[in-house]
Formats: sequence, structure tokens, C-alpha cells
Amino acid sequence: MIQAGNPSKETERIELTPWDLKHLLVSYIQEGVLFHKPKPKADEPQNAIIHHLKTSLSRTLHFFPPLAGRLATLKHDDQTTSFFIDCNNAGALFVHAIAEQLQVSDLLEPVYVPEIIDAFFQFDGVKNIEGTSKPLLAVQVTELADGISIGCSINHSVVDGCSFWHFFNSWSEISRGFDYLSKLPLFNRPVIDDIDYPIRIPLKQEQIQEHSFQPDNLKLRVFYFTKQRIVRIKGKVNAEMKTNKISSLQALLSLFWQSIVRNRQSDPKQETMIFLVIGVRQKLQQVAEEYFGNAIQGAMVSLKVGELVGKGFGNAAWEINQIVGNQSEENLRKCFKSWVNRPLLFQGGAMMNNALLIANSPRFDIYGNDFGWGRPIAVNLGAEFKIDGLLTVSTGVEQGDIEIRVCLSVETFQAMENDEHFIAALNI
Repeated sequence: MIQAGNPSKETERIELTPWDLKHLLVSYIQEGVLFHKPKPKADEPQNAIIHHLKTSLSRTLHFFPPLAGRLATLKHDDQTTSFFIDCNNAGALFVHAIAEQLQVSDLLEPVYVPEIIDAFFQFDGVKNIEGTSKPLLAVQVTELADGISIGCSINHSVVDGCSFWHFFNSWSEISRGFDYLSKLPLFNRPVIDDIDYPIRIPLKQEQIQEHSFQPDNLKLRVFYFTKQRIVRIKGKVNAEMKTNKISSLQALLSLFWQSIVRNRQSDPKQETMIFLVIGVRQKLQQVAEEYFGNAIQGAMVSLKVGELVGKGFGNAAWEINQIVGNQSEENLRKCFKSWVNRPLLFQGGAMMNNALLIANSPRFDIYGNDFGWGRPIAVNLGAEFKIDGLLTVSTGVEQGDIEIRVCLSVETFQAMENDEHFIAALNI
């Protein structure tokens, strides 16, 4: 267990917002990066890198007191419960694992992401609400024959993707020898209208004990898009819709949405949905870029299967663009307030048929995480990202590139490989 070396007394208790609370019943975020193993220096003791990572983690936790704390609860007479983060410096879990038989090529060369990568992360199947007794951050450093994986599992009621990578970036800075962070986290909760903290939510025991289920034939595959190819796909979509407003990501998501639904051979009269995660930091004045916590709002785009498949993928991209454009400051405030009056918690498990869920953003700095021995060579996801229809977006190795990690059944992937429309669009 790693504690903050010099715990801050300024931040002792942090309230959870609606954006945090709605994640209580889902899983930790499990993401990490893979590196080539650095050559040991002549006079370096064994496990010097592990010792260095523990020391730099302890120093980083000084700036991120929530991650060394635990969730705490207050039970009220009206059968509701309030949650907050107790920054008690109980510590973060640090696990050192060795897989001498594995090489970097074993992980990167197969078409589908090898399942052994699931073992690079802690806290499979752990719900965020269990953060009252379990660490809010668990790190696993896995040594391969010729590589090193650093995987973090962080409580999703404490961080969103933006805050997850803010911490990761900061740890890599401290590991490289920085004394101060380039971007200090801000912990003050947003004051939106007349919402009082702590927020009270009704919570039933059976909700907490529900287990999620996923089919066992799911695979993860990575699709790589260079900056040049993205420009061509985006140009085609915008030309098709006679506009210039559709973004690169909206164009790529529409391409996958159309192909996946087409190759699931869905009923044309059925509804198909794509669930987006909208970042609030760019849209609400009260939420700074450095805000540490969840600052995301869900949005859904819905079309009939027949319309999605029957028209060009520019049509789907335009629908996504319109929904994203509607996320005004006024609408976000309204959603925040209405959630407090009628709390609704996300549930883990399989999604509805014909639905896709989008996670992460190409804005996060992932390949800049140099811990002192070079940039990462790949991104890893844990088992909690194995949800049928989940697309996880990240930046690529080169600036302007995008990687999309897609989780689907083997049958759907095989059908997509024979989908002439999809292949043609990929090769524009």
C-alpha cells in the first residue's frame, strides 16, 4: 500500500456530485500503457525501476489526495445515503507482477487483443461503491521479457477519463524528475444554482448486489487511423452532407455505427442507438480544465436501423453532430438539477441490442506518458472494457492519429471483414 509521502491537510473531504454518484454501481476504469523495457544501468540494483515507481507514486499522491483515500457514507433518517471522499491517506494499492514468458510482440501482433492483458489490471468485477473499503487507485506494474506494462484501476466515482489521464500524466512528470506539476488538479465542487452538498440518494441493497453479465465470445480489436486517412474520411462525410461542421471523430463513429448494425443483421424497423459521453469542462463556466472528478454528461443518438443502413454514413455523422451541438450550458445545468431530484444510477452489464457506447476521447495525452525511459508503444484496457458494442477512442502514436478499440462478438467482426462498404470507407 503506497501512501502520500507528505499528505496535504488542505483537502480532507470531497463531496460527490451527480456526475460522480451515477457511477457508483459500475466498475473501476482500467487503462494503462505498454513500454519497451529499458536497459538496466551497470550499477543499478535489482528492481530499481519498481522502487522508483513506488517512490514517484507516493510523491504524486501528495498532489492527488483523493486517490489515497476511501469513499465514506452518511446514512440519513429518510432512508437515503450521502457519499463523499475521505482523504485519509489510507493508501493506493501497488502490485508488482512478472510475466517473463511474454514478449511485447505476443501482445501487439495478433489481430485480436490477447486476453492475457486482462491480468495486467487489478479489481476485475469490483463496483465503485466498494471504494468504502477498497483502495480508490490500484496500480499494477507487469514486467515482460522485453517490456513493462503500467496499468491503473481507478474508481469511476472519483475520476472520469480526463482526470484519469491527468493523474497518469502527472505521475509520469514526477517520475521524470519534475518537482512540480505542469497542471495542478482542482478539487472544489461546482456550485450549480442552489444544489446543496452532500447530495442524498436512495439506495437499495439489491441494487448493490446485482451482478453484470457479458457473453463469453467477445473480442477486442484495435483500428488505427492516420491523420491523412482521417482527413479524407472527414472530407467525404462533409461533402456528402454539404457542410463543414462534422468533426473527425463524428465521421469515424458513424462509419463504425453503420457497419456494426448492418453486420448484426438487425431488423430495419428496430431502433438503434449510440450513447456518447460529452465533456462538461469545455461547456460549463464553473468547471475548469484542471477540475478533478467526473465532469461528463451522457447523450443519445437514435435512428431506425433501416435509415442508418440505407443512407450514407454521412447521415449518421450529421445526427451525431446535431446532438453534440445541443449540449448547451443551459441543458447541462438542467440535467444536473433534475438528477438531484430524481437520482438514477448507471447499471453495469450487457447493453441493449443495436446499441453502441463510446468511451474516452482523442484529446487525452496518452502517448506522452514518459516515465524516464521513453514514450509508450501501446495502450492497454482491462477486462471491464469488454462490453459488446463498446468503442474506446484514444489518440494515436503520432499527433493527429486516432485509435479505436472495438469490442464485439467474433461473428460480427468476421462479417465486417467482408463488408464492402466498410472496407471501402476505411481505405478512402
